[in-house]
Amino acid sequence: EPPDTPNDFSCQTEDMRVATCTWSKGGDTYLYGDNLPKYTLFEEFSKEMVPCTVSCSKQCLCSWAIGQQRVYNITVTVENPLGKKTASDMFDITHRVYPAAPFQLWGQATDTEIALYWKHPNKGIELFCQTQVTTPDWKVELHNSSDTHHHYASITLGGLQPYTEYRVRVHCGAAKHFWRWSEWSKALTIRTKESTPSGELDIWREITPGVGGRNVTLFWKQADTFQANGGSISYEVTWENLEDGSKSESISFSSVYNRTRIFLDNHSYRITVKAKNNVNYSLPSALIIPRSTGNSRGIFSTEELKEEQVNGVDHGVFLSWEPRDMYDSYIIDWCNFPRLQPCDLQWKRFGPNTSSALISSAAFVPGVRYNFHIYGSVANRPFLLEKKTGYFRELPPLFDPVVEKIELTFNAVALSWDSYPTNESQPGFVRGYHVYLSPVQEDCSLEGSKKHVLQDDSVLCKYTIENPEVKRYTVKHLLPNTKYKLVVKAYSGGGETPIVNFIYIDTPLNSNMLYLLALLVIVPSLAAALCCWKMKRVKECCCPIIPSPNKSKVLSFKEFKVGSEKILKISDCIPDMLAVDNKAEAQKL
Repeated sequence: EPPDTPNDFSCQTEDMRVATCTWSKGGDTYLYGDNLPKYTLFEEFSKEMVPCTVSCSKQCLCSWAIGQQRVYNITVTVENPLGKKTASDMFDITHRVYPAAPFQLWGQATDTEIALYWKHPNKGIELFCQTQVTTPDWKVELHNSSDTHHHYASITLGGLQPYTEYRVRVHCGAAKHFWRWSEWSKALTIRTKESTPSGELDIWREITPGVGGRNVTLFWKQADTFQANGGSISYEVTWENLEDGSKSESISFSSVYNRTRIFLDNHSYRITVKAKNNVNYSLPSALIIPRSTGNSRGIFSTEELKEEQVNGVDHGVFLSWEPRDMYDSYIIDWCNFPRLQPCDLQWKRFGPNTSSALISSAAFVPGVRYNFHIYGSVANRPFLLEKKTGYFRELPPLFDPVVEKIELTFNAVALSWDSYPTNESQPGFVRGYHVYLSPVQEDCSLEGSKKHVLQDDSVLCKYTIENPEVKRYTVKHLLPNTKYKLVVKAYSGGGETPIVNFIYIDTPLNSNMLYLLALLVIVPSLAAALCCWKMKRVKECCCPIIPSPNKSKVLSFKEFKVGSEKILKISDCIPDMLAVDNKAEAQKL
């Protein structure tokens, strides 16, 4: 194949002594031996061949010594038996300076400055250099400097942090007729010197009552504005009695400590914490512990603060408070692990114009109640303003209320679960209760209830109690002599657990119905029996089947007695009719 056109053809110099032209090699021609591509360079102004030897690897280059000529028009020709291609470049060599990379970097540091030095081989060429400074957090800054004709150059890098490691490197270009930056020098790592710690520590406390005084746990941490400015940090804690003028006491701690516990009597105290490195101390951070009032949170009034419930959001717990003009800052503290001891007390400080905050922590988990205390601080004296309690995310109550008492009537059931806890042991705020009930053999449709459909499509009656402190309920309008199933569920902001187990009850018969049954059945039966008996007596008296002789008019005659019985003489009675049954009797009569 014929050769490719020499692309990217250009020429440059590193030191104004030797010029070098480069171009792309091109694709394979699949020719070998004497048929390989041949390269020639021709200078149009001098009408001479450029005296250089071409070498090609990834790209081709050709170098030659520069004479007095400054402007060039060079054409490169590549040819083989199948064709040839050319490319040209016209340039002023003074505009094509590509310096060599600086080398031998070294520096001298103070606490905030680095004086950086380097060498370069480009003598006689005025250079413009750029220093790249990389901080420990990988921020990059560029500093420009003008080089001279000296054998070495320098730049002073200011505004640096004490005792901080920086990575620096340099590249340069021609100051006049800039064309290209040189390659970067090798990087140099250099550390600034130590200085006095800047900023203050952020300090806080936890107070618990003790015998004859108080146990004060003091915490400290480096605030965002604090800079240790040294490699070896220690802390000094000092406390002094503000009332009796006694001598202050101090104790020192290494950098691995961030808390201590001291015992104070009931007087007011001023506590300070300072950081120290090998140079000096930081400014002290102060905290006033007021005279004991019997309240570990530092409330100066006896008014008991109510605890307000708050809800978690996606990334934490949102808190707001009423701002007061008198305070110069606000502090919120809480425990990362409220169920453990120690609870890992945390705190966060806010400016005087802040009235809300999103408190977030990697330790926050669903189902744990966190307590937050909001303080206002004036002249290093904190005052408890508000108390909040809430969950990062509420979960359903852990277990169902245990129905401790059931009182049944024929048409109602009274339930009570007085011992059910609604405190911080629950994984959510208990908002109330649901009572579910239904006849065992059928769906429920009681008056005053709402329908609740289970997964098996069975229907329960649902009653809602919206006050978590009301732990009794009476379900009315039940049917007597009926078997019911029921369950009591507590619900929170996280809902309630699925219904699994039921309680079974049997309503008794209605006693009023028994009375009515007695009236409708027994009394009429007795009345009927009495009437039947009375009718028998009347019938016996008025219409006997065999008339009693004693009641017949036949015996209304003049009495003739033989012993105790009356004797009837036939001559005394004229019969209406006389009948003889048989002859034997007649003969006898």
